[in-house]
Parts: sequence; structure tokens; C-alpha cells
Amino acid sequence: MKVSVTVNGTAYERDVEPRMLLAYFIRESLGLTGTHVGCDSWRCGCCVVVLDGDRAVKSCTMFAVQADGHEITTVEGLEQGGKLHPLQQAFWDCHGLQCGYCTPGMLMTSYALLKHNAKPTEPEIREAISGNLCRCTGYQNIVKSVQQAAAAEVG
Repeated sequence: MKVSVTVNGTAYERDVEPRMLLAYFIRESLGLTGTHVGCDSWRCGCCVVVLDGDRAVKSCTMFAVQADGHEITTVEGLEQGGKLHPLQQAFWDCHGLQCGYCTPGMLMTSYALLKHNAKPTEPEIREAISGNLCRCTGYQNIVKSVQQAAAAEVG
């Protein structure tokens, strides 16, 4: 089947197997390896991408053909002109990552949260990232990172 998508502002058209998951389409067909695949069963959240500008989706639960005609933002799309997105900078500044495996999913989930809620409370941040597993950080610095990014976006 033919799939036409815009990923990080670039239009792509590819022939895919109907059963190909969006995560593998992004990684294998488009060569964008920032989207990680962890559990292949929706539980870990490291595969999160943003659909149509503001909707966080777990790309291991969506077929590539379901993304036909949509816009997708991956972690590679956050950086603009060699400059980190405020959210990426906040993760760096606040040590919101350790091994880095969950980081792309955390960033994209947080990005979608901030699109809907520019000033989330700590409980709202924790609720938003509750579908993303991190085995290293204990989440506190991830929450601080999102809070810093929210302050940077508003201020």
C-alpha cells in the first residue's frame, strides 16, 4: 500500500506492507532512528511521536497506513536550525535523562502536553507522562525539565 506522510516538515511517499507498524516505518523506511522501540506492546512509551501537531501517539500501536495523509513529528523534528527546542534544553539542564532510551518518548509526550497546556501543574505533568516508563531517573528530573520548558515557553 502507498503511504504519504509529512514527517518533521518533509513529505514522504512509500510503499509499505499493510501490517507495518508506524514505529518501524519511521525507523526503517525513513531512517529516523530517534523513535525508539522498546516493548512492541504499547506499555513503555519510548516510541511516542506527535501526530498532527499536538497528539502524542505510541507509534508501535499504529500502522503506517493509518498515518497516511497526516503530519508526524519525531524527536528529530524538535531541534530547529541547530538549536535545541526549549524542552530538549530543559532535559539537558535539569538532567531529565540518564540512559536516554525513554527520552525520545518522554520528550514527545511532554511536547504534546505543552501544546495543550502551556502551564501544567506537577500532577498534570505526572499524569501526562504516566504512560512512559523510565527505569533510571525516578521521574523527578523529568518533571523538573517539563516545568522549566513550560516556564521558558511562557516567559
